[in-house]
Amino acid sequence: MTIPRGTAQSPKYQRLAADLRRRIAEGEFTSDAALPVESELERQYGVARNTVRLAVDVLVNEGRLVRLQGKGTYLREHPVLDHRAYGPTLAPVPRDCLAAPSAVYLGEADEAGRELSTDFEMMIVRARVDIAERLGLRPGEAIVVRRQLRLLDREPYSIEESHYRAGLAAGTPLMEPDPVEGGDEAVLATLGRTEIGAVDHLVARMPGPEEAQWFQGGPGVPLMVQTRVTYDRRGPVRVIETRYSADRSRLVYGIGDLGARTSLPAPAAPVDPARADAQ
Repeated sequence: MTIPRGTAQSPKYQRLAADLRRRIAEGEFTSDAALPVESELERQYGVARNTVRLAVDVLVNEGRLVRLQGKGTYLREHPVLDHRAYGPTLAPVPRDCLAAPSAVYLGEADEAGRELSTDFEMMIVRARVDIAERLGLRPGEAIVVRRQLRLLDREPYSIEESHYRAGLAAGTPLMEPDPVEGGDEAVLATLGRTEIGAVDHLVARMPGPEEAQWFQGGPGVPLMVQTRVTYDRRGPVRVIETRYSADRSRLVYGIGDLGARTSLPAPAAPVDPARADAQ
């Protein structure tokens, strides 16, 4: 077995890490069996022990592998949950799911045979510059933030924060430090602010120290950050920022008329860009 050449600038351990990613993606290794020990990988690839160790370190930092003291190195697998961020749900619902109410997450967890739990809190904070801009406020104005920390089978799944103008939330159940029956959408509807459209911004970034501590991901595992601005006919209603750990979440978007599709197909295995780099 040889290490793909890759680019001339790629150190040997990085090319070895890329080939190990390829073998993982192709299912050569399973989660219930340890990977070959370092001496075996050294023999397979004809490289020095330190090269193997550095390559494995790369995959450990990416959250793909985990070293268990006295047992070996294993795949670190998190069940990936598909979240229908926009588009048709698997079953008809009595109202629009534009803003992804908690019922959507509950349904998805049930379909996957997993248990969803949520910790909730309400805060009054100063608006960040980007949030203020999207809500049409001045930076630093007071806003109401309703935060949900979601866990699947007690494993951190997402942090969702809904940002409201203080004037919109004042005197309503949105100021309560508990979830609202029917979701925040029900409160907005009673206020005549039913959300009819939204714009999503999706970015990937590394977690900050507090986020990394809460998500408990590998040091190289990024977050997917979905920032959704919802609108009614009068303008922006709220900004919903949801952060997901990239190794255990996948956002699904439906586009166009999907009336002929009664269910969403099983997603294809993701393509690992490192595989192309290694060839």
